[in-house]
Amino acid sequence: MTTPSTRPRALQIAIAQTQRGIAALPRTPRCTSRSLLASVVMAASAVLLGSPGTTMAQKLPDTMTWSSYDVGSAGYAEASAMADAFGKKFGTKIRIQPSGSAIGRLQPVLTKRADVGFLATETFFASEGIYDFSDRRWGPQNLRVLAGRPAAFGLFTAGDSDIKKMSDVKGKRLALVAGNPSVNVKCEALLAFADLTIKDVKPTMFPTYAAAMSSVLRGEADASCTTTTPSQVYELEASPHGIRWVTLPPDDKEGWKRLNTVAPFFQPFSETVGAGISKEKPAQILAYRYPMLVVRSDMTDDMAYDFIKAVDETYDLYKDATAVMYRWKLQDSGVPAADAPFHPGAIRYLKERGIWKDEDQAWNDKRTARLNALLAAWPKAMEEGKGKSDEEFAKIWEKDRQAALDTLN
Repeated sequence: MTTPSTRPRALQIAIAQTQRGIAALPRTPRCTSRSLLASVVMAASAVLLGSPGTTMAQKLPDTMTWSSYDVGSAGYAEASAMADAFGKKFGTKIRIQPSGSAIGRLQPVLTKRADVGFLATETFFASEGIYDFSDRRWGPQNLRVLAGRPAAFGLFTAGDSDIKKMSDVKGKRLALVAGNPSVNVKCEALLAFADLTIKDVKPTMFPTYAAAMSSVLRGEADASCTTTTPSQVYELEASPHGIRWVTLPPDDKEGWKRLNTVAPFFQPFSETVGAGISKEKPAQILAYRYPMLVVRSDMTDDMAYDFIKAVDETYDLYKDATAVMYRWKLQDSGVPAADAPFHPGAIRYLKERGIWKDEDQAWNDKRTARLNALLAAWPKAMEEGKGKSDEEFAKIWEKDRQAALDTLN
């Protein structure tokens, strides 16, 4: 309870002005200066001092722009649910800018036209300077993650096939998606778990994601890799063949080390939702983060702290929006691994909540060192590539990038 001597100056002024105004009011049984003053003081206190439920509203911007995947995607649906929760609790007006391309989602964040991106594996590609971001106008991008919902991913095959462990994929037809490095790099990481590469299988390219996912049922491929809930995997489950998700034993440390060399943002995961999967029959596969809350590294620590706190405080308002939205609980979404290092401001809040542990900091330090090594290598490659063709520059960057990564081993 505040006293006249402890009230903020602004509150004292508001009360004094109210008292002067009340002196001119007529006294009635239902409206006394004392009762009216008490009501105004309570309202003024709530605004000027802040209450536990409204403190954050004063720290978040009045308006924000977020980028996301296309309308209809999981990323757009989850961004919309959070935006609605922010509006209800804090009054923040949020514009969501959807895009069907990796550059279309990231460019607004990098050019400060969007505050936060609800992104996926393009975050890793951008931080590594690979695929779309190996072009001279891009290179490694200094990105940070605030949080990311775990999403399961695995290699599946027909339930009656002879592929029962990852090494059994050797020599088999593996369905890949033309022009989709986000899917294909995950497949390569799965192969690395068994000390295999694309050269050890029969890569079978399909023009679309849907075609690749349904290829096992049609007999056009022996295995493919995806999340656990696309319609095509449910169709395979319902067929006479059934479906099998190839296990990635979480205690196979060497396998996971090889896998993380290809993609350091994966971690073991026990999935209970999907085709052929249940709480009684979970699949031991991997998790990546989709969507992730991705920001520039120069976002202030206070802004990152306030944003992740808002995500936490609005959880009950959005957690039931989709079947997997509950995985935004910070105990699940606020820990590594992720496609880029976590932002220091987010880490500060996660530590306060008792979520961020020593092993999380060790991961983040290692991931930050990797990103910094690539950021330092890029200017050298650009200098070497002056006057060279794009093809020659691509080889120079591949060489310098690998040299930078080799220094970390």
